[in-house]
Amino acid sequence: MADWNPALYSRYERERTRPARDLLAQVGLENPKRVVDLGCGPGNSTELLVQRYPNAQVTGVDNSEAMLASARKRLPGATFALGDIATWLPSEPVDLLYANASLQWVGEHETLIPRLLSALAPGGVLAFQMPDNRAEPTHRLMREVAASEPFSRYFEDPNNMRTGILPLAQYYDLLAPHAATCDAWHTIYQHPMASAAAIVEWVSSTGLQPFLKRLPEAVQPDYLAEYQRRIDAAYAVRADGQRLLAFPRLFVVAQRA
Repeated sequence: MADWNPALYSRYERERTRPARDLLAQVGLENPKRVVDLGCGPGNSTELLVQRYPNAQVTGVDNSEAMLASARKRLPGATFALGDIATWLPSEPVDLLYANASLQWVGEHETLIPRLLSALAPGGVLAFQMPDNRAEPTHRLMREVAASEPFSRYFEDPNNMRTGILPLAQYYDLLAPHAATCDAWHTIYQHPMASAAAIVEWVSSTGLQPFLKRLPEAVQPDYLAEYQRRIDAAYAVRADGQRLLAFPRLFVVAQRA
C-alpha cells in the first residue's frame, strides 16, 4: 500500500480525535511513567496523551514514515518510532498501551491482544478503540462496487479486503481472565457531513485505501465516481442539508492484574 496521506487523514481531525478523547477519559491511571501510542498516525492522539500525562515518557509508534514525520513536526518534544504493531514489543514493561483506530489494520487478534496485555507492567492499562463499521453503507458499498463490472477483474474477493475484527464479547473473554478490570462498549457516532463527496473523502484516507491500491491509476476515478454515486443514494440529505455519517466504534479498557 502507498504510504498514508497525513494531510487527507487530518482533514477530519476533530471527528477522528473525539473517540480518542472518549477512550482516554476511561483510563484511570494517574501518573504512568511509560506511555505508548500504538499506531499514532499524525500525532493527534499522542498529543492527548502528552497533555494528560506531561511527566510521562510518551512514545508514538507507527509503520508510516509520512505519518511519523507529521507527528514529529506537531510534537517536537515527544518520541516517535517506526514499528509494526503485529510484531512490536517494548524494551521494558509499559504503564499505558493506547491504540486509537489502529489495531483493526492488524490480524490475529486472538494472539495480538493477549500479547499486548502481557507487555504491561502490573497495574498497567491496555486501551484501544477500533471502527466497527464493516456493515455500514460506506464499507458495504466499497465491496459492492469492487464486485461489479468493470472493477471485479481486479479483485479476487472483495469481501476479504480488510482484516476482520472480533465481536466485542470475544475481546472481553481474551482479557478478563488476566485483568483486574475490563470494560468493553460500543459507541455509534453521528458525524454531520457536508455532502456525499465529503463522506468519500473521509474514507479515501483509510478504509478505501486497500481497494484503491488494487486498481490501476487510470481506473481509480471511475471506481470513485461509482462509489460516490451509491454513497449519495445511501446517505439522505437531512433537514439542514447535511448527511449523517453513522460510525460505530468498539472500545476496550483493561487493567492488568
